[in-house]
Amino acid sequence: MLLELAQWLARDVRLFNVFNYITLRAVLACLTALAISLILGPTVIRKLTAFKIGQAVRDDGPKSHLTKSGTPTMGGALILLSIAITVLLWGDLANRFIWVVLLVTLAFGAIGWIDDYRKVVHKNPKGLSAGAKLLWQSVFGLGAAVYLGWLAQSAPALDQLIVPFFKFVAYPLGAVGFVVLT
Repeated sequence: MLLELAQWLARDVRLFNVFNYITLRAVLACLTALAISLILGPTVIRKLTAFKIGQAVRDDGPKSHLTKSGTPTMGGALILLSIAITVLLWGDLANRFIWVVLLVTLAFGAIGWIDDYRKVVHKNPKGLSAGAKLLWQSVFGLGAAVYLGWLAQSAPALDQLIVPFFKFVAYPLGAVGFVVLT
C-alpha cells in the first residue's frame, strides 16, 4: 500500500523514488513490526492473562517445566499480526511471491493457533498431534511448491538451481524437479 502511494507521489516529487529500493522498505518494515510489537505487546499479554489463556504443561515432561503453567500462550498471534501488517504496508503487493510467503506463514500460524486452542480450551496439554502438524505443514508446503513450480514455467530462470558463489553455474530443474526439491 505504501509502495503504491510512494510511486504515485514520485510522479511529482522525485524524493519518493527512494521507496522503490527494497532494502529501505525492508528496514522500514522491520521497524514497523517492532513498533507494532512494542505498542500492542503489553495489551495482548494483559488480554491473554485476563482471559486466562495460559499454557497447560504436559505432566510427562521435566518437573522444572511445571512452573510454566499459566504462562500466556498464543503470543504467536502478535507476531503474525506484526508480519501481516508490515507486509501489507511495505510489500510490493503486485508480486506473487509476497503473497505465497504471507499465505504460507499465516497457514503455519493457523496450525500453531489450533495447537494452542486445543491446549487452552480443551485443557489438552498435548495439543495437536505431531503427525497432524506434519501433515498440514506438508499440505501447505506442497501447495506452495506446486504453485511456485507452475509459476516457474513462465520464466525459465525461476526453475534453476543456482549454485552459490559460482556466478554462472545453474542446473535447470523443470517444474517437477523444482517441486521435488522444494
